[in-house]
Amino acid sequence: MHTPDDDHDHDHDHSELSPVALRVRALESILVEKGYVDPQALDAIIDTYQTKVGPRNGAKVVARAWSDPAYLERLRGDATAAIAELGFGGRQGEHMVIVENTPERHNLVVCTLCSCYPWSVLGLPPVWYKSAPYRAKAVIDPRGVLADFGVSLPNSTAIRVWDSTAELRYLVVPMRPDGTEGWDEDRLAALVTRDSMIGAGLPLPAGEAP
Repeated sequence: MHTPDDDHDHDHDHSELSPVALRVRALESILVEKGYVDPQALDAIIDTYQTKVGPRNGAKVVARAWSDPAYLERLRGDATAAIAELGFGGRQGEHMVIVENTPERHNLVVCTLCSCYPWSVLGLPPVWYKSAPYRAKAVIDPRGVLADFGVSLPNSTAIRVWDSTAELRYLVVPMRPDGTEGWDEDRLAALVTRDSMIGAGLPLPAGEAP
């Protein structure tokens, strides 16, 4: 796929690109040459998904919820509006609800019918989220799904599965890692993983902060 670094220079050495990447480059070149695609528009789309839409948005929401009790209350009352306070919203993020992990309950999100997903806070869905095995197993054996992702929870922790729809999308607020008292929001956000906001993973421990 075209990137700004290419600067529309077709003399670069592509010897290290994979066959798929080479085919994408060739297709892009043909579309640009025939006038079907505007290179600047393509760059803008790529930049949007690389820098403006993605898990970092959701991580900022979670970090704010961890550090600001008043904001957490607003998230509980109207997640869509509270998320919009941070500048995140739009397609696939119109009707948001947060679900909070606690020692007693862990939340896991799935879309059993297709792949409804909150793009505005998590970016594009991972391939596994859209796969039939995940969608089926999440409902039948959620603890087994978590084990597949390397997550082991105490038997005393109940697992609640939430089914996203075209009308409603969920964002998991994971438990704040121990040892993060006094951390600012940027530092907290670095611990929040995409999978932890789906419920298929956990945040990074404080000792593994980037």
